Amino acid sequence: MSAALSSIACAGCGWVAKATEAYPFRCVNAGDDDVDHILVRVLDTAALRFPDGSEPDPFARYRSLMHAYHLAMDAGLTDEEYLQLIAGLERSVAAVDGHGFGVTPLRRNAVLSDRLGFAAAGGVWIKDETANVSGSHKGRHLMGLMIHLEVAERLGLTGAGDRPDLAIASCGNAALAAAVVARAGGRRLRVFVPVDAEPGIVARLRQLGAAVVPCPREPGVAGDPAYLRLRQELAAGAVPFTCQGNENGLAIEGGETIGYEIASELAGLAIDHIVIQVGGGALASACAQGLREAAELGAIPREPRLHTVQTGGAHPLQRAYTRVRALLPGDGSAGPVSRADVERVRAVAAHHRSAYMWPWESEPKSIATGILDDETYDWQAVVSAMLTTGGQPLVVTEDRLAEASGLAAMTGIDVDPTGSAGLAGLLDLRQAGVVGPDQRVIVLFTGVRRG
Repeated sequence: MSAALSSIACAGCGWVAKATEAYPFRCVNAGDDDVDHILVRVLDTAALRFPDGSEPDPFARYRSLMHAYHLAMDAGLTDEEYLQLIAGLERSVAAVDGHGFGVTPLRRNAVLSDRLGFAAAGGVWIKDETANVSGSHKGRHLMGLMIHLEVAERLGLTGAGDRPDLAIASCGNAALAAAVVARAGGRRLRVFVPVDAEPGIVARLRQLGAAVVPCPREPGVAGDPAYLRLRQELAAGAVPFTCQGNENGLAIEGGETIGYEIASELAGLAIDHIVIQVGGGALASACAQGLREAAELGAIPREPRLHTVQTGGAHPLQRAYTRVRALLPGDGSAGPVSRADVERVRAVAAHHRSAYMWPWESEPKSIATGILDDETYDWQAVVSAMLTTGGQPLVVTEDRLAEASGLAAMTGIDVDPTGSAGLAGLLDLRQAGVVGPDQRVIVLFTGVRRG
């Protein structure tokens, strides 16, 4: 086993992190230029095979695809030692949150399939993350980071006693997940939240030992105030324990376990579409990368078409997609684009970030509060995945979000309006005829409804 099986490279400037880098989270060249410096974990799929294990813990089952595992094996740790490290963290997570991470269910839902007019050959498959650690998918991203931090510390890459504070900007599920995982790992965490953060969530964060910092909007200052305050904390030396890929590219890897699980659970069954709600973009980026790697490794016949969902109040990803697609030849009609052409226009856009991605101009409102990020931080990867698979960015109305939330309740899954927003996009796709009755579609239910 060798760390060469995976590497960490900047999608903006091409910088590659050292194989033994303790914190391969942000490009060293990131600064005030207009390049979109986002680190990406690059997997050598030609030298690997898709895991066929049955471990209930996804981080154990898919360990051979993880950068931390390659780092550990290259340094001389045994497979058993790595598994013990994961098991120790999982026991700590369970002590904090009641249970650890496990493979979450993916099932065809008869209620939704019938209500949306699907035939027996097609239908809606739900990937249900609502019972995951802290009640959402967010913990996956952060558990992957914690495993890497533990491996780096075990190997002596961080230096004796080098445990800087962790930091995140979030007002909901990501913050709760970070607090649970940080507590389990024995790490200090600072959470930057908007001033109107839900009191119950703030109370739980403090109960978990996190330092909560409210961040008011300042007149004339564009962008999420909590995220801007996070950037200041990171500049002062904190470790980005966050789901924003531009601040910690390795956060995407933990989320890829969703894509890997989908590939395993499908057992060779082809899926035509996947519809994913987007805020900062880490979920869509992780699923797209995981499914692409699964296809390259032969675990699924092909990648499904990726469609994304944002609200009418804020849709920076749709704006960026439209501008990137305009760089391609042709009339801009939907349909898959070659990877070579996508890579060419992506590179252009990555070197002129401000022309494609910038903060939403006004403070957005929606019942899907969890996808109101001012920017889609992982826009490069998500736009590229939509172009190569022939998907499209959807902007849904509040009425459609409410309709989807009502339909989601009929499944018996206690998902919140953010977590069911992907279903709102599917309703639009079915109405437009983009998704046919014989096709198979995956939607993600990503966050539990909280009291």
